[in-house]
Parts: sequence; structure tokens; C-alpha cells
Amino acid sequence: MLLLTAHGADRARAAWDRWIDTTVLPPLAVPVGTEVLARDGTLLRAFPVGDGLWRLAPPQEGVDPRFLSMLVGWEDRRFHDHDGIDRRAILRAAWQAVTHGRIVSGASTLSMQVARLLERGRTGDWRAKLRQARVALALERRLGKERVIDLYLRLAPYGGNTEGVRAASLMWFGKEPRRLTPAEAALLVALPQSPETRRPDLMQARAAARAARDRVIDRALSLGIIDAEAAGTARATPLPEHRRSFPAHAALLADRLRRENPGARTIETTIDARLQVAAERLAARAVAGQADPVSAAILLADHRNGDILAQVGTAQFADGASGGFVDMTRAPRSPGSTLKPFVYALGFDEGLIHPETLIEDRPAAFGRWQPQNFDNRFRGTVTIRQALTESLNLPVVRVAEALGPARVMAAFRRAGMEVAVQGDAPGLAVVLGGAGVSLADLVQGYGTLARGGTPVRLHDRPGVPEAPGAPAIGAVAAWQAANVLAGIQPPGGQAAGRVAFKTGTSYGHRDALAVGFDGRFVAGVWMGRPDGTPVPGAFGGDYAAPVLFDLFNALGPRSVSLPPPPQAALTGPNAALPRPLRRFVPPGSLADSGSSFRAPELLTIQFPPDSAEVELVGATLLVRAKGGTPPYSWLLNGAPVAVGTSEPTAELPVRAGFASLSVVDAKGRSARVEFRASGGG
Repeated sequence: MLLLTAHGADRARAAWDRWIDTTVLPPLAVPVGTEVLARDGTLLRAFPVGDGLWRLAPPQEGVDPRFLSMLVGWEDRRFHDHDGIDRRAILRAAWQAVTHGRIVSGASTLSMQVARLLERGRTGDWRAKLRQARVALALERRLGKERVIDLYLRLAPYGGNTEGVRAASLMWFGKEPRRLTPAEAALLVALPQSPETRRPDLMQARAAARAARDRVIDRALSLGIIDAEAAGTARATPLPEHRRSFPAHAALLADRLRRENPGARTIETTIDARLQVAAERLAARAVAGQADPVSAAILLADHRNGDILAQVGTAQFADGASGGFVDMTRAPRSPGSTLKPFVYALGFDEGLIHPETLIEDRPAAFGRWQPQNFDNRFRGTVTIRQALTESLNLPVVRVAEALGPARVMAAFRRAGMEVAVQGDAPGLAVVLGGAGVSLADLVQGYGTLARGGTPVRLHDRPGVPEAPGAPAIGAVAAWQAANVLAGIQPPGGQAAGRVAFKTGTSYGHRDALAVGFDGRFVAGVWMGRPDGTPVPGAFGGDYAAPVLFDLFNALGPRSVSLPPPPQAALTGPNAALPRPLRRFVPPGSLADSGSSFRAPELLTIQFPPDSAEVELVGATLLVRAKGGTPPYSWLLNGAPVAVGTSEPTAELPVRAGFASLSVVDAKGRSARVEFRASGGG
């Protein structure tokens, strides 16, 4: 008899196991919204899932342990002991129903609730309860307790289109559920039981929400999860009065990254969450109170490694009146005067000019084009430093004409800027803003100046960026341009010298710009209207520059001083310069006038050839020029290394690597080559 009983029990147990093991489970993959994260894991922007639900995966750091203890203590005290169904709770519920003639308490476990949520099943029907019990048993057997809890944390309903504890915590408290107060944890435990009738943002439901929350607090106190003092504080805590918006920082960047990474659950970025919020506030403040819709864009990067730390594509996201859907960090716009430093830097690099070189700011015609200064005044003879500091137009056009528009455009590209022009051949007007360039490219170009002429590739995703190519500008020339920009007077009476910057205003006041850098950071600010209509009275110095300096001020102690001059830099007044650098003389023109005229022989560098690779023997290189008028001055990477030589040859100290070599003759004519030196010792 005992053997028959044992055999029957084994058969019953086997049948029970088969019943559980053959359970067809609902799909266990719970779609969650894409999250775009800052460099420290902070949520920048979340997106709803395809059906419009706000549902997010629990944070990787986990949910507040006190919340989990309250949840188990309230919903399923024997969760860690049962196999998916609580037989004691079932017997208790059945006895209470018989003795009271009605249902007094339920027996649904957390695992059964997960089963119902996965299948979107009913709650009161006994057949539905049986199905939920079977699925709960199978879930626990196949997934384990931890995964079951994870599913609950994703699926628990919190009213409307919000599911999951993380979305609820962000919606009600504006924070991640990693750390919750007892009052917050209790409310998040209570809401899923009746999410629509306990919504604390609805006046008619606030009393029910408070009562349900306080019952959870009382249970937590009785179970020793919190003490009496914490319980009293929790009961006295006001309920949240409104639903909060989900984070939408770096909104346009997040939109683009989600499009570029379809299906990704998390997208990591290089964005610094604190600096991003600060930049967004600055942009919003800059456009507040404007009579007409005006937008702003801000880009901040670490030029040492190219990490983009803050990117504001619009001041008012989703505001159609101000073009809130247009990312103005990537839109080509007129750069105004912000390209001038690169023209002068190229002139420095080629030995054509020096910051203290004298140049004429007088009316001139370049073909049929007669450019004017912004204020329609001319200053006469000025230094290059003054011409750039005051953003004079005639001097930079003279230098650009001497260099040639094609070489200027090539310098822009080497610095990391794609400058779009109308037609096939660029004209001189490009240096005054007659072209299109994005704010991102401008900031990238200024990052090249900040790095001593070495290009940097800005990026918004973590990882090793593409290796930069050869130096775009010599280190001395880059420092000279930065030194001039650092001397420009900042807005608001701030001290000069901390940030090298330049402002720009496009024709018709359509764009106001300011771009600058210190020893670590490079940033740019654009203000205007995305549709290109004018903003009367908008100047880069008045509109954009104050925002730029507020941004640098927000960096606080992270800001780094500008570097000292390279050892090879030639500093000093005009009188201390080599004679050919004291006054700008366009190549091919005569420095003096005489009764006789003989066409000068073209000045060229015969050795090393342009774009050649040269093998060094020792630490010097014999260079040779042809033509021109002695004496000659030789510049290596923008720094004078041999001045006033009577012969067209010179032995120069050269190190391995990329280098630019320039020669200037007595008439101010110049020639330039680039080469790569290898070997040596």
C-alpha cells in the first residue's frame, strides 16, 4: 500500500512537472525605449517605445534596495520562498472568502502579476488566474527570481502611457530610482495596484494616492524596513503635484544618433551632462525676451582629444516658430569674419607677414569688387595685429590675394573646415564670409589653431577618433594667430588674455557668431534665425560673444590657460623684424619705384621639392632657392631660422617629421614648400 502511494505521488509529481515544463510562455522580450547617455551614464534623452509607451529598462546600477524590500513586503512577502504560487496565501484567501462571503484578500504573487502583465490578461476570472499561476511557475523555473523581478520593474503600470518603475520615478520625481526616499518608494509600490485612480496629479485621486502610500509605509514600518522616525517623515511628505517631462537634453543630437543607430537600446556619447545643461540654459537665456523668434546654437569641445562636451542645436527644441527642429550646429551659414585668423595664420606660416608687419587699410579695388570695412572707415597704415583685432576687411583681402584663393581654401580644409562657395572657383569674398560653413566645422577649425596647427576631429561618440593628418599650420603661425585673438577685448569689461576668440557678423545681420578657445576647450556660439532672415542690430560682439564667455566662465577650475610662445617664435616690435617682414609687399610687386624696370626673376625653392620626403643626414638640411633679390630670410614652420643671407642657399636645423619651409627675399616676394623629413640623428 505504501509502495502504491509513493508510486502515485511520483506520478503526480511527474505530471505536475510536465504541466509546468510544457507551458507555452508569452514573449519575454519587453521592448524598452532608446536611451541616449552622457559620458558618465546620466540619461540625456529617452524615447518611448514604438507603441508610444514610456517604458525604460531599470538602471544598470540597480533600483533602491529599500523600494524592493517594500515591494516584496507589500505584494508578496514569501516571494523568495515560493516557486511562483503562494499556497499559504491561496488557502488564506479561500478561507476568508468562505467565512466572509466575499473576497477579502488576494493570493496573486509577484510572479503571477508578471505573467498577467506579459499576456495583458484579466484579473478576476478563475481561468485567467489558473493560466497566470501556470505561467508564474514556468517563469520562476526557467528564469529565476531575479529575472522575474526585472520583468516586473519594466512592466508595472503607472497610469496612462507609463510603465515600469524607472519611467515612473522620472515622471513623478524627476530622478532615477537608484535612491528613493521612503515616501517616494512607498508611492511607487502603491500606484501599480490602481494606477488611474491613485494618480497624485489629479485632484480627485490625491486622497486615494496618499492613503495607499501611507498603508505601504505602515507595512514597511511593521516589517522593520524603516523605523518610526522615517515613517513619520514619509507620511508628512507631500505628494508630487504634476507629471514631469522626461529628460530631453542634447535633443537634436539624440535624435540624430537614434536615426544613425536604429534599434540600439543605449547610445553613449561624449557629452558632459553638467556642461550640457549649462549650455542649454545659456542658449535659452540668450533668446529670451527677443521681440522676434531668434534661435541660438552652442558647441563646446575638448580640443585635446576632440570630445564634444556640450551641443545645443537650438535654443527652443520643438518650437516651430524659431526653427526648433533645425540643428544649427550643422547647418552651413555665413561665417562672417571668423575665417580671417586662418588667412593671417597662413600668411605667417609662409613668411609673408608677421603680427607686427605694417599693412595698408585704404580703399582698393580687386577687379570690380571694392570691399569696405564694417563701419565704412579706413585706418591707413596699421599692423597685422591691429587689422585682425579690429577685424578690418581691406588688409585681410590684400593678404588673401597674395596667397591666392585656392591656397586659402586648401588651408581651410586642412584645418578641418568644409567651406562651401558658389560656382567652381572661390573668390576673395570668401574671407569676409562670402561662403557657407557650419558651426561644428568652425569650432573644429579653431581647435586646430588651439592645438598649435595640428588638426583635431571633433566627435560625439566615445572611442578613438580618426588620427589627424599632417599639421595644417605651423606651430609658430598658429600661436601667433592665437596670441592676436587673445588680445581682443572680451565683452563686459572682462580681462583679455584668458580666451583667444573672434566674432563674426554676416551680411545683412543674418548670423552673429563668436568662436574661441583656451588651453583645453574650444567653443562656438551662433545666433540668428534658421530661415536666414535678418535680425536687425545683431552683431557677433554684442549677441554671441557674451554667451561664449558665460560658457567659458561655467567651466570654472577646469579652464586652462593659453600656452606660452614656442621657442622659435619671433616676438618683438616692428623694428626688430627682418626687413622683408616690416611692411607687407604683395609678391611680384616692386618695393621701390625707379626710372628703369626689369622684371624680377621668379623666386622659387629648388630644394627640397614640394611634397617630397627628404632623408636627413645629421641634424641639418641644405636648402636652396632660385631667383629673387638677396638678402634672403628662411622660415621653418613659420619661425625665422636664417635671416639676411646673401646667398640663396642655407643650412638649416631640421627635425624628422612634416615641415613647411618658406623663403622671403628683399622685395618681399616669397615661396613655400612642404616636405617630410626622415632619419637624422
